[in-house]
Amino acid sequence: METIPEANSSLSGKVQTVTGIIPPSALGKTMVHEHLSMCFDVSFVKPVEADVHKSTMPFSMEALGWIRYNPYSHKPNLQLNDDECEQAIIAEMKHYHSVGGGSVVECTTHGISRKAQFLHNVSLLTGVNIIAGTGYYVAAAQDSKLFMEPVEKLADIMRTEQTEGCLEAPGIRCGLIGEIGCSYPIHNFEKRVLEAAAVVQNELKCPVSIHPGRDPASPAQVLRYFLEAGGKADQVSLCHLDRTLLQDEHLFDFAGMGSYLEFDLFGVECSHYQLNRQFDMPSDAQRINRLYQLIVEGYEDKLLISHDIHTKHRLVKYGGHGYSHILENIVPRILQRGIDNSSLEKILVENPFRWLTYL
Repeated sequence: METIPEANSSLSGKVQTVTGIIPPSALGKTMVHEHLSMCFDVSFVKPVEADVHKSTMPFSMEALGWIRYNPYSHKPNLQLNDDECEQAIIAEMKHYHSVGGGSVVECTTHGISRKAQFLHNVSLLTGVNIIAGTGYYVAAAQDSKLFMEPVEKLADIMRTEQTEGCLEAPGIRCGLIGEIGCSYPIHNFEKRVLEAAAVVQNELKCPVSIHPGRDPASPAQVLRYFLEAGGKADQVSLCHLDRTLLQDEHLFDFAGMGSYLEFDLFGVECSHYQLNRQFDMPSDAQRINRLYQLIVEGYEDKLLISHDIHTKHRLVKYGGHGYSHILENIVPRILQRGIDNSSLEKILVENPFRWLTYL
C-alpha cells in the first residue's frame, strides 16, 4: 500500500496523458468526452423486418440518410476501430489541433474495446493531448464472469491502469476513471464499479466520468451511490445530461449535487433517439440554450461540453460533423446567443483544467 501515496504525490497538481504527465496549463481547449477507437455492438438495435438487409450495407451517399436516422441498426457504423476509420480519425485529430484544439478525453473503457496503443500513437502523430479512461462500461457490455469480481479487484484494475499502465498496453497510463457505465435500473455490477471508483478516487484524487442510465432519475441515483461509497462530487463529471435531463426542475435539482454537468452530444441533430424511444433528442440550439440557462443560474464553473463521437457516421469521412464541430460551428453560435467569451473560456479551458487535475 505504500506505493499509492508516492504515485499520488507524483500526479498531484498534474494531468496524466497517454504520453506522460503534463501541467494542466498545457491542456488548452478540451473536448471532455470522445471516443477515438471503440466497438459499440452492445447497442445494436435490430431494424424492422423490411430494413434488415440495410443493417450491413456499405456506407454511401444513398445509405447515409437511413444510417443517420437509424445509427444503431447499422452494424458497420458501430465499429469505430477498423483501419480505414482509424486513418480518418488521425486526419481529424490533425485538423482539430490546427483549429485550436488542445486536448481530448477518450472515454472508452473495458467492455467496448479500448486500444491504448492507438491512442498513444494518435497523440504523437497529431500533437493532441489524449487523456484515456479506465474502468468499466455498462454491465451488458461485460463478460458475465466479471459480475462476481469483488470491489477490491475492480479497484485494483482502475488503480493500476493509472499508476503503472493499461492491461493491453503496459506503460501507457490512464488519466481518469470513466466513463463508468450505468444502466437504469442500475445493475449490481455497476454499483460495485461505482464503489471501486470511489475507493480509487479517494486514494489517487483523480477525476471520474460517469455515464448515467437513460432515465431522468439515473444521474442523481448514480451520483448518490458514488457519494455514499466515499466519492467526491467536485471531481466527477456526469455525462450525457442533454439526453437525460430535459426538464428544468430536474436539471437544476441535479446541478445542486455539485458534480460537473456534461453536455456531450453536440452534433447529434436527429430528434429520434433509438436507444430511448420515449425521449426526443434536443438540437444543438437547445443545448446552447441549456448552457445559457445554467450560466444564469450560477453554474458556469461546472459546465463541460463535447461530442461523444462513438459511431462512424459522425466522422467527416462518413458524412458527419467531426471532432472540430464545437470549435468551428458551435462556438460562434454560443457567442451569438448571449454567452460571453469569459464563460466560453471557462467551459472549454478552465473547467476541464480543474476537473482533470489530480488533487
